[in-house]
Amino acid sequence: MVRIALVSAIVVVLAACNQQEPAKPAATPAEPAAAASSKPDPVQPTSDGQFSAAISAEDFAARLKKLASDEFEGRKPGTIGERMTTAYIKDQFERIGLKPGVDGSWFQTVPMMQTEVIDPEGVHVEVKGTVASARFGIGENMVVGSLNGSTAVDLADSEIVFAGYGVSAPDWNDYADIDVKGKTVIVLVNDPGWGNQDPELFKGPTLTYYGRWTYKYEEAARQGAAALFIVHETPGAGYPWAIVQNGWTGAQLSLPASEDPAPRLETAGWFSEEAATELFAAAGADFAALKKSADLRGFKPVSLDARLSVKFQSKVDVTSSENVVGYLPGSERPDEAIVYTAHWDHLGKDELLSGDQIYNGAIDNATGVAAILEIAEAFADQKPAPQRSVYFAAVTLEESGLLGAQYLVAHSPVAAEKIAANINIDAMGVIGPTKNVTVIGLGQSELDEYIAEAAAAQGRVINGDEEPEKGFFFRSDHVNFARAGVPALYASGGLDLVDGGEEAGRAASHDYTTNHYHKPADNYDPNWDYRGVVADLEALYAVGRKLADETTFPQWKPGADFSRPAAAE
Repeated sequence: MVRIALVSAIVVVLAACNQQEPAKPAATPAEPAAAASSKPDPVQPTSDGQFSAAISAEDFAARLKKLASDEFEGRKPGTIGERMTTAYIKDQFERIGLKPGVDGSWFQTVPMMQTEVIDPEGVHVEVKGTVASARFGIGENMVVGSLNGSTAVDLADSEIVFAGYGVSAPDWNDYADIDVKGKTVIVLVNDPGWGNQDPELFKGPTLTYYGRWTYKYEEAARQGAAALFIVHETPGAGYPWAIVQNGWTGAQLSLPASEDPAPRLETAGWFSEEAATELFAAAGADFAALKKSADLRGFKPVSLDARLSVKFQSKVDVTSSENVVGYLPGSERPDEAIVYTAHWDHLGKDELLSGDQIYNGAIDNATGVAAILEIAEAFADQKPAPQRSVYFAAVTLEESGLLGAQYLVAHSPVAAEKIAANINIDAMGVIGPTKNVTVIGLGQSELDEYIAEAAAAQGRVINGDEEPEKGFFFRSDHVNFARAGVPALYASGGLDLVDGGEEAGRAASHDYTTNHYHKPADNYDPNWDYRGVVADLEALYAVGRKLADETTFPQWKPGADFSRPAAAE
């Protein structure tokens, strides 16, 4: 799944809470960011089994190095790499002193459906228009698959409708006055108003849930469409075509319909912008002109003078993967909880690659799993114990659509109205301390105030997402908690580095995105700078400790995309 680049370090928060005796990791507040300067010598990871209760760079590095090693084979669900990863996490939870988190078990079995197109090289989308015909093969400019578990798809001469952004919202309906049942719908990526940068439509440049590709497929299915294709463009999507191409290669994972009743399409896919232009031209239509019209109030869907056909078969298997969950029971209100999450899964290995074949996923997201282990260690040693229960969930299938967290929330050991907050850790920065903290989803919930106070205490300032059009708030596991009404914290160390400023931070971010993200090159590096990580870990522990000892529940702010379950208001 796409996420924030290398500098996705989690926010720095208050080092001591509620005027109680601080636990060991929080006894001394982290050094203010502005005071840290020269890079230290490389960290020597802690020897196996010698972990301390205090949060430390050495302990974090040891856990990170282990999880990102070739031994774990890229941590792909359904492989031996999964079994080794989940066993390691369970052993660490048990050693730390947590209790099994799901009905007396460490493991929560997540059913998953694997759907893989057979002979993808032989699959083509055929378009017959009044002007010309066009043919698109999987990979270079088109991807296609089935979302409803169909083993055989034979879509023949389907009418084509351009439905703008594919949105049906209270004040906007791209499906107005047209029946798309049995038809093929083509839509744009992002929200209405993206193309002309209209600040008055939806949330202006900030992507909403209506702009997510998952929503567009679900809405087309609700409308009765036979197929939907999204037109990709890099600025609007927030990632290049290669991410779409790679993401739709091989088996596609989803929850079975019994676990996820949302409507599903039999045929779904993407076109590149170049392919869409060719397709529309075959129908005698101007894609660029219709694209512009989709951003204007009063837009109406347009039927194209063309028919689309595609035929393919898929192999469908139902199997399972595991969330690993442990918790510390609360001393006074054990039925209430804080939930820390980090996804353990990555992309496995590709034996067709030459050279390095393993997607080790060191940053994405061995850092996050190492982080929740460090924080769990601190909570387990805390005196007095937290008043609310504190859960630690290493979830699966994030890279396949946030499915492990979706299942965890649907089958939560704690009711949503009893969860004070979710703190999600996904891809921590390992390039040293920063002067600022970027809050993804700034303005959504009262958790903003926790971060603002904490950032100021450590000499930092906070800022909102620099790339709101990319919709990072909807692209990691916490969004499943948010959709259930639970305020979620997802923030990162900013781009203004103590050593080198914004220029160095942007260079590091670009390097990670270009050369490491979702590539075999996302490897453990013994020369990483963990100063920022340690501060962030202490911060995240402190935020959780404060929340765990409060009697109130943080709320969503007016105008937020989500709302609290009634019992927690």
